[in-house]
Amino acid sequence: MAVIAGNCHRYLELYQAVPGAGFSLVPLNPRHAIAELRYALEDSGARVLFTGIGDQGLGDMVEHIFDMGDGYETLLGGPGVDFPEDIPEDTIAGLFYTGGTTGAAKGVMLTHRNLIANAQHFGMCWQFTPETRWLVIAPLFHAAGSIAVLSTVWNAGQHVILPAFDAGRALDLIERHRITSTLVVPTMLAAMSEEQLARPRDVTSLRYLSHGGAPVATETLRRAHAAFPAAELLHIYGATETAPIATLLPHEERMLDMAQSRSCGRPAVGVEVAIRGLDGAWQQPQSIGEVVVRGPNVMAGYWNKPVETAAALADGWYHTGDLGYQDDDGFVYLVDRAKDMIVTGGENVYSTEVEEALYRHPAVREAAVFGIPDARWGEAVYAVVVPRSAVDPEELVAHCRSLIAGYKIPKTIELRDEPLPKSGAGKILKRELREPHWRGVEARVAGA
Repeated sequence: MAVIAGNCHRYLELYQAVPGAGFSLVPLNPRHAIAELRYALEDSGARVLFTGIGDQGLGDMVEHIFDMGDGYETLLGGPGVDFPEDIPEDTIAGLFYTGGTTGAAKGVMLTHRNLIANAQHFGMCWQFTPETRWLVIAPLFHAAGSIAVLSTVWNAGQHVILPAFDAGRALDLIERHRITSTLVVPTMLAAMSEEQLARPRDVTSLRYLSHGGAPVATETLRRAHAAFPAAELLHIYGATETAPIATLLPHEERMLDMAQSRSCGRPAVGVEVAIRGLDGAWQQPQSIGEVVVRGPNVMAGYWNKPVETAAALADGWYHTGDLGYQDDDGFVYLVDRAKDMIVTGGENVYSTEVEEALYRHPAVREAAVFGIPDARWGEAVYAVVVPRSAVDPEELVAHCRSLIAGYKIPKTIELRDEPLPKSGAGKILKRELREPHWRGVEARVAGA
C-alpha cells in the first residue's frame, strides 16, 4: 500500500495500521517527479495508493486509489477488519525507496523486527513516557519524520504534526502544546534557531532536540544551544537501511568545544559499528575505512535487487558506503561519503541520477555532479558540464526539471570548454572538481 502525501494524522495512522494489518507500507516522496513515482509504484507492485496530491495520472498503476481526505474517511467507515493476532517478525513492514528512476532507486525492505529494534534502541538513549509530546516536523515518508512514531506510541505519548515545515509555526506548536521532543534536519534546525533568537517563544518544555540526515556546522549547533538552552542536543547518524539509527551523540551541547563534537557519536545500544578497509581487513582505531553496521535494525535487503543486496549486506554487515574511523573510545568520525551522494536539506541526491538527466540533453558532452557547501541547505547540487553545442545553463535546468524532483536539480551549472579531468582509467576525477569549493570549509558529515 503506497502513500504519497504530506504530514497529517491520517499518514500517522497508516504508518501503523498498514503493517499492523500484515501489509507492507510504501511511503513515497510527494516532491518526486511523476516518472519517479511511477517507477516506485511499478517496482514495488503496490496495489493500493493513498494520495494527498490528487490522481496525477497514477490511477492506472494500482488497483485501488483513495484520496487522503473524504476517500480515506469513507474507507474507515466501511466494514471492520480483524488484525492478525501474530505477525512473524521477519514480515516486511515497509518498502522505503532511496534514489530515483535511473537504477539508483532501491526499495529498502524494513521488517517488523527492524522497526521495533529501532524503537528500542532510541528508547535506550532518550526517555519516552506518557508525558512525551513529539513534534513531527520532518516529512513522514522520510526516516527523519517517522523515526519516533513507534517509540512515542509504544510509551503512550502524544504526537503533534506539522503539515509542512515553517520555522515560526514549529515554534508556535512547541509553545502551544508544550512539546518535549522532536527531530529535524540541520536546515530546519538553523531556521528554527534564527526565528527563536529573533522572535522568542516559550520553548522551555523542549527537553530533547535531535538532528540528523545532513552535514551540520558547529556554529549552527552553537546557535541552536543559544536558542534552546534547556534542550539536550542529540546527533543521530544512520541510514534508511538501518531503520535508521546506527550511532548517537547525546548531550552534544556539552561537547561543542571538544574533539568529540566532530563525531557522530557511538553505536546505539543493540547496534554494532565497525570500520573495514577496502581490502576487507578490520581497521584499528584512527584508521580510515568503510563504516559497517550490524544489528537487528539492519534491513532485510533491497526489494527485487539480489545483486545490490548481496553487495550491501556482505559478510553479515551492512556496508554504508561512508568512509570514516573510530577513536579509542568508540566514537565514529565520518570523513567522506562514497558514491558521491549529496545531502541537501536532509534529502539524499545521487549524483549519477542527476548526471543521467543531464546526459539526456543532446548538447551535453560531459557532466559531473557533486555537492558544494551551502549555508542554508548544508550542501547544494553543483554541476560542471562540457557542452558539444551551444546551450544555456537555464535550458539545462529546465530539461532536468522535467525528469527529476526539484531538490535534485543543480543550483548552479558551470559550463567549461576543456574536457573534465580524468584518471588513468578514464574516470572523471570529481575530487579535483569538488576540492576548490570545499577548501577551508569546516563541516561535519551526517548520514540519511
